[in-house]
Amino acid sequence: FSSRRRHTRLLTVTGVQTCALPISPHPWVEGFLTWLSIEQGRSPRTIEAYRRDLEKLSSFLLASGTTLEDCDASHLESFVSSLKKAERAPKTVARQLAACRTFFKFAVQENFRSDDPTGVIDGVSVPSGIPKALSEDQVEALLSACTGDDSYARRDRALLEFLYATGARISEACGLSLSDLDMDQQVVRLFGKGSKERLVPFGGPSQRALQDWLSVGGRDVLSPRQWRTRADADAVFLGRGGRRISRQAAWNIVRKYAGIAGLHGDISPHVMRHSCATHMLRHGADLRVVQELLGHASVSTTQVYTRVDNDLLFATYSESHPRARRR
Repeated sequence: FSSRRRHTRLLTVTGVQTCALPISPHPWVEGFLTWLSIEQGRSPRTIEAYRRDLEKLSSFLLASGTTLEDCDASHLESFVSSLKKAERAPKTVARQLAACRTFFKFAVQENFRSDDPTGVIDGVSVPSGIPKALSEDQVEALLSACTGDDSYARRDRALLEFLYATGARISEACGLSLSDLDMDQQVVRLFGKGSKERLVPFGGPSQRALQDWLSVGGRDVLSPRQWRTRADADAVFLGRGGRRISRQAAWNIVRKYAGIAGLHGDISPHVMRHSCATHMLRHGADLRVVQELLGHASVSTTQVYTRVDNDLLFATYSESHPRARRR
């Protein structure tokens, strides 16, 4: 494996700081990350998250006097306990444990180790969170808050309409290229997690907003005289300087117009995705269809949206159960 610069990490064991020790990338970890990238098609952000989690584990094990080769279940249980004592969120602890499980399964598969020390470790309980969704009136207020005819207003309106129309992840919207759009057929090609491709339709309002943004006075105003990269030249949504719009810039756009619309709370691009799914189900969409449109690998992920709208739940029960109807 290619050598990388040596890293220095400040190690802590049960909250007590120790000396700063140089940590070299472990060849098992490098092989695992390569496998995730090439064979599993994971995104660069996912790869980086796995790298950080495994670096934390390696640092903890080194400070505990052991290594990835020799650690056992008790070491990993201590690692999980240290994360909990550091008051990490349950979801964060669960994610880091999941990274460890995937890594050690890989190590056994590649005959680096003969056993998987995570096999006997209990999972981390994560509170079941119901996705936050806006009402249809709130979405309408947010979309209507984007007024004006300058290039930035056109871009923002096109982005907001697109997020709600397709339920796209923010990474998918930022990574959208002109070649992915079929304006005549009103369909877009999205690349989700693991580079999985899917086709998603979008409605008239989104089509008109995109056409307005892509016409004269919109995207061309933000286009530079000379593109820095081919990826920027093909990007649908541009930021300042003619670069492909960043995730942070897209988040700020959603928050900006949520504030103008008077919506309270943490309104994010993911809330737009939740709202899209919730409203489709409320209007009778099949769960499997919504799963396909959102790019969920499992229908169980999509099923969480069926718990969002209690009014719909009770109304459906009252209408369909023979003994639910009151006299």
